[in-house]
Order: sequence, then structure tokens, then C-alpha cells
Amino acid sequence: MQTDLAGPLSAPAVAFALCLVLLRVLLLPATQRWFLDHPNQRSLHVSPVPRTGGLGLVPAVVVALLLAGGLKLVAALAAALMVLSVVDDWRHLSAAVRLLAHLAAALLFTLLALQGQPLAVLVALTLAVAWMINLYNFMDGADGLAGGMALIGFSIYGLAAATSGQTGFALANFSVAAAAGAFLIFNFPPARMFLGDAGSIPLGFLAAALGLVGWRDGVWPLWFPVAVFAPFVVDASVTLLQRAVRGERVWQAHRSHYYQRLILMGWSHRRAALAEYALMAASGAAAVLALRARIPLQLVVLAVLASVYAGAMVIIDRRWHTYAKG
Repeated sequence: MQTDLAGPLSAPAVAFALCLVLLRVLLLPATQRWFLDHPNQRSLHVSPVPRTGGLGLVPAVVVALLLAGGLKLVAALAAALMVLSVVDDWRHLSAAVRLLAHLAAALLFTLLALQGQPLAVLVALTLAVAWMINLYNFMDGADGLAGGMALIGFSIYGLAAATSGQTGFALANFSVAAAAGAFLIFNFPPARMFLGDAGSIPLGFLAAALGLVGWRDGVWPLWFPVAVFAPFVVDASVTLLQRAVRGERVWQAHRSHYYQRLILMGWSHRRAALAEYALMAASGAAAVLALRARIPLQLVVLAVLASVYAGAMVIIDRRWHTYAKG
């Protein structure tokens, strides 16, 4: 029995150590010069920074998921999305090609991992996975933000799975969190490297896929992953709707996410990251506490969380309008 558990139990340690080693190699001058993120109209940084974080994080996560067992499909699709993003960096794939590839990965996951669900449910979940892939990428725009959210979010997944007796699944989620922790060493403000599309896109997929695996296996209800990653889901979704209502081209780069506006109004990257960490930790803690409660209490918790996010967005919107006029 100890031999059987050796692989799963070592998975988080392997994820952390392997990610740490790979990132140190990727920070060597001879390596990082090939993957520099130059500032553009969406950026909040002013000088080139290596965007090699995903090339260290994702391989470490894939190895750890294979050690944990039972998630070969998830590991394979995460690796494929990383490769796609690397190709995009070199060949500059069109937005349509990237979106089709994301939809294909999401569809493959739902068809193979969520068999037996009604067609309408599969369609909805496919679109949800594809959206999570992209929104995580949208929200990867400030030092320490996406890495810290991965550390907190997947740790909460792991905690919820562990309390349900799903040890292997818990260790798989803790492995993603461990790799994110290693990356955060180099990404916490001031960042020495960025996650890049090769990291943010697979992480978005993992947040959705592991969330749905937990739902499929009865570890948590469907609302749980949304509540855990609410800081990203709410910010990206509301911002997209606002831009669509204003008639803007929603697929173009921009700096109108709530976290971006806070930084543009004078918040430091560190302050914004720590505020988002606190918000996500509070959301995750509330979700875990409500997990085993009766449905009425779950609805109350979700209503409170929705009120908190709505209030925060109203405050930021008002301050942004004042800032824009002044």
C-alpha cells in the first residue's frame, strides 16, 4: 500500500522542485532573450520581461498529474495547450485559430471526461471550459496575480477534495498549487518573469477541468469552482459584457479590467495582488464552509459573495469615472 501511494504522495513535491529547476534554467540570459514580453497597449509593465513561466510550470504540473494518477486526459490537454501557445508566440496564429483550438480542447475534455451528460449540458460546459481558458489569459496582466490565484485556488480545490476523502484528486490539485508556488517566487512583485500564454492558457484549462472532474465525482457542486475562482471569473466576465455593451471590439487587447484600473489609478502591483489574494482566499473559505451545508445556506453564502463583488465593482467604477475626468 505504501508503494502504491508513493507516487501520488510525492506529486506536489515533484511539481514544486521540477518547476523551480526549470524556471531557473529559463531565467539564464541565453534562454530568456528568446521569450521577452515587450510592452503593448494592454501591458502594465514598461520594460521587456521574460514570459517563460509557463514553460517551467506546465511541464512540472503534467509530470505531477501523471504521478497522481487518473488524470491523463487533463495532463495531455494541458500540455497540448502549452505547445499551441508556444507555436502562437513564434508564428502569431490568428485569434480565430486560437479560439478554435481552445474550443477543440474543451470539447475533447467534455466528451471524454463527462460522458453521459445531456447534449445541452455538454455544450454549455464546453463553452464554459473555453471561456475559462481565455479569461485566465485575460487576467494574467499584473505581477503576481495569476500565479497567486493559482496557488490559492488549487489549494482550495485540494483542501475540499481532501475533506471528502479523495486523496489522489487532492494531491493532483495540490501539485498544481505547488508548481504555482514555485513560479510565484519569480513572479511576485517586482516580477522577474511572466507566466505567458504558455502558462496562463493551460492554467485556465486546469481550473475548469479539475473543477468539473470534482463535480463529476461528487466532490463538490457545480457552483463551487466558480466561487473559488470568482475574482477572475467575475472581473473578466463583467468587463467583457461592459465592453460589448459599449460596442468595443472585445477580442482586442485593452486595459479596462478592474485590477488593471486599480493599478492605473495608482495602486502598486503588490497592493493589487495582495488585495486579490485576500478576496480569493475569502471566497474560497466561504465556499468550503458552505460545501457541506444545506442548499438554503449555500444560496445565502453565494448571495453574500455576489453582493461583495457587486459592491467592489461599483466602487471601482465610480472612482474610475472620477479618475478619467480628472
